[in-house]
Amino acid sequence: MERGNPVGIAGIGTHIPSTFITGIEIARRAGLPESVVTEKMGLKRKTIAGPEDHTNQMGIWAAKKAIRQAGIDPQQIDLVICTTEEWKEHFLWVAGIKMAYDLGATRAWAIDVGLKCATTMAALKLAKNMMLADDSINVVLVAGGYRNGDYVNYANPRTRFMYNLAAGGGAFLLRKNHPRNLVLETAIRVDGAFSEDVITGAGGTIRPLTPELLAMGAHYLDVPDPEGMKERLDARSMRNFVGVIRDSLDKSGYTDKDIDYLAILHMKRSAHDYVLGELGLRQDQAIYLENYGHIGQQDQALSLQLAQEQGKLNDGDIVVLVGAGIGYAWGATTLRWGSQGTNR
Repeated sequence: MERGNPVGIAGIGTHIPSTFITGIEIARRAGLPESVVTEKMGLKRKTIAGPEDHTNQMGIWAAKKAIRQAGIDPQQIDLVICTTEEWKEHFLWVAGIKMAYDLGATRAWAIDVGLKCATTMAALKLAKNMMLADDSINVVLVAGGYRNGDYVNYANPRTRFMYNLAAGGGAFLLRKNHPRNLVLETAIRVDGAFSEDVITGAGGTIRPLTPELLAMGAHYLDVPDPEGMKERLDARSMRNFVGVIRDSLDKSGYTDKDIDYLAILHMKRSAHDYVLGELGLRQDQAIYLENYGHIGQQDQALSLQLAQEQGKLNDGDIVVLVGAGIGYAWGATTLRWGSQGTNR
């Protein structure tokens, strides 16, 4: 049981675009056998942004749902931690300030944070630590949108592992002294040796975007050394992925055997199954997001929402959120779900 002033999740929201692309269509564009995309990559379909599904706007729509679920007035929000990705409505722009304003959270101050697909776990850690350290912060919104799939070129085999990048928004509304869905401890690992393994070919200060480079498609995501990255990452990625889960559990006073549900990002089927196997989990203790794709740091909100809808979460359950982002970063957060009357 969390001591002191527990921080709990009072509301969760998502925004899922109504438009999708099928795995079969992705295979056609990439020149791959259908089975490679639908089975090996585990992608039956994925969300793509419609005309109104701008990145931060999707986070705002998700946030509105989380606020309604929490049953609070936006004026009660003290801080907005915005997880909206860099690819958004405007460059050089603080999306969280716009988010707070559009939600009517005019008392709140706002910051944007980014750790790619590990951002939500980092944001939850920041939110909890700030709430416990500052008496004036009692309600925090963690929310954002994602549509980095716009930067995937299906004709580039070097970026095949990113064909699942999708679009959507997610949000968590946190309250201090909230008696349900306690946020326990977070673990983060990073490895800067991979910091330039996945980049856009042009568009930064090193190689500014020109009309010629734009016409060449140089602004898309790319992997300059795919074999080198694979060789180095294979040796470390799953070790760190499972490692942050165990670190988060250990800091929270639990072990692998205590996990009831794993809110895991979308990844290829074999990697998903490997993680569950390492932790001794059944397939029904996670949801494979093969009908949505990888919505970046918003996968965890979607997974939790689906788990609630499917009746997978019960009072006292130990839930772990986990994700990994290019750069490379791995993050996990342990939750104690529902009413806190049930003790382990």
